[in-house]
Amino acid sequence: MAKIYSKKTLVKNSMKPKKETISFLLSYSKALSYIKVGNMKIETIAN
Repeated sequence: MAKIYSKKTLVKNSMKPKKETISFLLSYSKALSYIKVGNMKIETIAN
């Protein structure tokens, strides 16, 4: 029997992150900085 692929999927289209997740990612990206030492880049988090 052939599968019918035109049926609706079970995954929701409106998968949105929580406000806490967005806040965490924004604060992390603001605290992250790079320092170039010679030919290397060092990541530092200012917390």
